[in-house]
Amino acid sequence: MTAGPYRHLQRYLPKGLFGRALLILIVPVILIQITVALVFIERHLDGVTRQMSEAIARELRSFASVVEAQSDPADIERMVTELSSGIGYDIEFLPNDFIDPQERRPFYLIADRAIIETLQSETGYPISVNTRRGDKIVHATLQLSAGVLRVALPKNRLTTRNPHFLLVWMMAVSVFLIVVATLFLRNQVRPIRQLATAAEAFGKGQAAPVFKPSGAEEVRRAALAFTTMRARIERQIAQRTLMLSGVSHDLRTPLTRMRLSLAMMEDEEEGARLTRDVAEMERMVDGFLAFARGESGETPEPVDLHMVLETIVADERALGRAVTFASPEGDATLALRPDAVRRCLRNVVENAGKYGGGEIWVTLKAEARRVTVVVEDNGPGIAPEMREEVLRPFVRGDVARNQDKGGGSGLGLSIALDIARAHGGDLTLSRSEHRGLAVTVSFPR
Repeated sequence: MTAGPYRHLQRYLPKGLFGRALLILIVPVILIQITVALVFIERHLDGVTRQMSEAIARELRSFASVVEAQSDPADIERMVTELSSGIGYDIEFLPNDFIDPQERRPFYLIADRAIIETLQSETGYPISVNTRRGDKIVHATLQLSAGVLRVALPKNRLTTRNPHFLLVWMMAVSVFLIVVATLFLRNQVRPIRQLATAAEAFGKGQAAPVFKPSGAEEVRRAALAFTTMRARIERQIAQRTLMLSGVSHDLRTPLTRMRLSLAMMEDEEEGARLTRDVAEMERMVDGFLAFARGESGETPEPVDLHMVLETIVADERALGRAVTFASPEGDATLALRPDAVRRCLRNVVENAGKYGGGEIWVTLKAEARRVTVVVEDNGPGIAPEMREEVLRPFVRGDVARNQDKGGGSGLGLSIALDIARAHGGDLTLSRSEHRGLAVTVSFPR
């Protein structure tokens, strides 16, 4: 099977493990049932029907011989009446008549085809067999020299009464087994779904539900590995947060002393310059700590991104920046870590205001599966080959975006990317419609 048709077929296959496993179970069972049923019925029903029809064919041949031996119409009529009353068949003789052409029966009517073929080959007379005049009667018409002999034969004398009884039992047993297998598969798939839910929640920074590993050995091992990994990551984050708290305290203490010393300097101009350097160092330290900390200690809660962006846009406008905010209708409330998301979006908008061309366009898109925030500017932008590079920590953008803009730690977009991915989302860079940079931040629902 080529890749093209296989991809086309995949669109109609179940997407989940439970559906695919059930399909793998059901399809072979159905194919085996159909194959066995067709082979058994065709061989068994065809063989039994031909044996029973051969006996009837001999009787019909005897009837025809007896009638052919009579030359007087009255004797023929009397003989037909005696045969009909003695044997129990409905027999009729029509002088100077001819049989109708034999109709072909569909291939799937195994018993009807076997009856017709056997009677035609075994009676020794031209015969037309009609099996459609009733479910319980088969009409056989033999061509004799003086006319036609019509015999109504009970169908149960030609074939078995319930040829499809085996099919009913096979289908009933198959349905029962499929129901049992479905219940079993559901129990086997449940731990996998629980593991996927826990992993997805943990990947989004939410509280992962606690569950007990169960199911098959491989599933239990995967669940145990996940819980162990989660415990190690949480322990590492806690240790890092504790360490950074100490680092923050140790760094701020000397910076505070330096501020006090600078405030008492006699050279005010030199003191003011050094004070600005100390303030820049404090901002850089805050940025480093924010990047390392990642706001991991927050608990996710419902956050309306529309309200968050309105606050950020209002702050930027208060600084004299031209910001256009577009928010189509739609629910933009997600379970997020509030402070982290505010820092993420504020970094992106402030980056556009600081390095752009003076105008900012902020667009909020609320879709079925995700909420997207697009921040554009009309600045010089970032070259395509540098876009992946600037998302790394401590890396600044193109020189064009940094001319006369002052220094920076190179952590704004890195922090935003880290926060977006911690929520299961992403941050990408592209060219803006306004010839600047477009930053797209997405969060899954």
